[in-house]
Amino acid sequence: MAKNIISGETKEQRKARKIKEKLAKQPIQEIIQEVHISSNESIAFVLGNGTSRTSIDPRNLKRHGKIYGCNALYRSFAPDYLIAVDTKMIKEITSAGYHLQHPVYTNPNKYSKEIYGLNLFEPNLGWSSGPSALNLASKSNYSTIYILGFDYVGIGNKNELVNNVYAGTVNYKKINERATYFGNWQRQTSIAIQKHPKVKYIRVIADTTSFVPDSLVGLQNLTHITLENFKKRFNIE
Repeated sequence: MAKNIISGETKEQRKARKIKEKLAKQPIQEIIQEVHISSNESIAFVLGNGTSRTSIDPRNLKRHGKIYGCNALYRSFAPDYLIAVDTKMIKEITSAGYHLQHPVYTNPNKYSKEIYGLNLFEPNLGWSSGPSALNLASKSNYSTIYILGFDYVGIGNKNELVNNVYAGTVNYKKINERATYFGNWQRQTSIAIQKHPKVKYIRVIADTTSFVPDSLVGLQNLTHITLENFKKRFNIE
């Protein structure tokens, strides 16, 4: 099949256009389901740092279940479990002494092995922070895990800019820098979900036009819910 090439379009522009075209074709309405909360349901929330979760205050979730957060979330909120695998972030977290008061998980490496009080992943999957947090939560016997801030797409008119609530702060990309490659995160998320078929996963998305990677389509134990309906479910203003 011939490639759809637009004259004068750069490689990055073509990539961004293809993402938008994929979004338009994605049958997301078919995979969004109404999910009811059961009284005996054990719940966890795994918070990535994509901008889709900006309007959710983690404090409003704490009474409903355990919270697994990533990286700089600790600056404003202490989740039940903090996961960070980037050495720069671990240095920031441990320099603040946060790990001495709260559970912090990371991959074992030359630096982290020397720090007292860190929890090291064994085995070390070498995964990114978000999927590592999801995998950790998945092994803890929750019946339902909500996934927030796992956007897998950049922001801006062409989806070309970094998508992170902490962009522009220390140890993060600047707000005008290119989006991070999401392929590994998508793959790792899919693996974590497939490894735990008895867990019900619900990914929170901004709206019905939000991006859903191919790797997350067709998973029997994963559904999606819009941010609006998620807020209604947990009585969040």
